[in-house]
Amino acid sequence: MLIPAVVSHLCDDAAVFPPGLAPLPDAVRAYRERADAWYVELVGPLVLSAAALPKLGPLLPDDGSRLPLSVTLPEGPAGLPDALATAARLPVEVRSVEVAVPGDLSTSEFLARLDGVPELDVYVEVPRDDRRPEILDGIAGRYRAKFRTGGVRAEMYPGEAELAAAIAAVVEAGVPFKATAGLHHAVRNTDPETGFEQHGFLNVLLATDSVLDGGSTEDAAAVLAERDGAKIAGTLAALGPRRVAAARAAFTSFGTCSITDPLTELVELGLVTAPRPGAGTEGSTA
Repeated sequence: MLIPAVVSHLCDDAAVFPPGLAPLPDAVRAYRERADAWYVELVGPLVLSAAALPKLGPLLPDDGSRLPLSVTLPEGPAGLPDALATAARLPVEVRSVEVAVPGDLSTSEFLARLDGVPELDVYVEVPRDDRRPEILDGIAGRYRAKFRTGGVRAEMYPGEAELAAAIAAVVEAGVPFKATAGLHHAVRNTDPETGFEQHGFLNVLLATDSVLDGGSTEDAAAVLAERDGAKIAGTLAALGPRRVAAARAAFTSFGTCSITDPLTELVELGLVTAPRPGAGTEGSTA
């Protein structure tokens, strides 16, 4: 297996979102062309906003295939029925929706508006304020969580202690989660252009395992702060199948505007082995 279970379908393709901002036709074409790449099992669905759905029709051929999607609703659940109705008329497979919590809705009102969603994964974008505990209580056993781990300003990046506490909270509640924004590299780093302290997506995965294995929030924060890529990769590679399955059931994926960048870093860290030239597989790490 070219893509090991520890990173299988870890990278949701968020090419149209910042900082990538790929035009929709380019993002759809790249996603479809990747279907024959050797690393296709690394990739989850294409992430698009509900507003992009009406523009998809002319970009999708009538060849019987269905484009896997995760649909975001940044304005909240009000637009969900229309988004699902639009998607139903397209050759797409909506695997999940990602719904923000509007500031003017109570938790009970928000959850009531999600009632009746068809059988698909619903990720609730958990806000970074005092609503978090109540929302996590409300979605436990029903929906999944989505955490923002960065953005265009330094304050949009949660510190190690905050993110570790969030991971511990969802693990304790049995709520699977995904992450989005700011996870531009596999390992914790300081962006040389902005000076932002950026979390590594492998750090998040290993911090999740740490909590699942009985570690404290402080232990998870220490893992999130670790900058030794070889140490992080080695620890992940040594996890047995049970711990890998548990960690990936808890931390399902993260959104990335580039698939090539995380793939290249995973190869460099030895967690993924690229096929030898001429081995009969499609695609490359370049």
